[in-house]
Amino acid sequence: MNESFERLRQLAEEYCQTIENVEEGDTGWLRRVFRLLPQLHAAIALFLEEDSREGAHSEANLEVRFALFSKLHRLLGERDAYWMEYDLGHEECRSGSLADDLTDIYCELKQGLKLLDEQQADPGNILQRWRQGFRVHWGRHLVDAERHLYDLSIRGAL
Repeated sequence: MNESFERLRQLAEEYCQTIENVEEGDTGWLRRVFRLLPQLHAAIALFLEEDSREGAHSEANLEVRFALFSKLHRLLGERDAYWMEYDLGHEECRSGSLADDLTDIYCELKQGLKLLDEQQADPGNILQRWRQGFRVHWGRHLVDAERHLYDLSIRGAL
């Protein structure tokens, strides 16, 4: 593959490693994610205009996904929930979840990285999965996470 795909793969690896290695008391992980998401967004955007072949976003193991979501939800605490455009004005009505966004991005990227590591898939097929998955699923999570992390950063809550 070309340099652009290699950059996307490196960013996907860095993102997944950051999420995998987050621990209680790690105060820098959210800042790392805040820095990585725009880079990841720019890297996948280079490929969005290319012709689409067959492919779809990957389905994650629900037990693994729930375990990761639960861990991130616990670590984020008050920083997890955010307002979506259609939410009502009550605090308990915030329907956005940063933990959900970060988990879905992770699951989509990790599936492709596993296939690349196991050499079970052509990089072109992985790129197609990521591109198609971005269009139909994890792209919205990425944009929502970027927006919420920006809001946290301007409030000094990262």
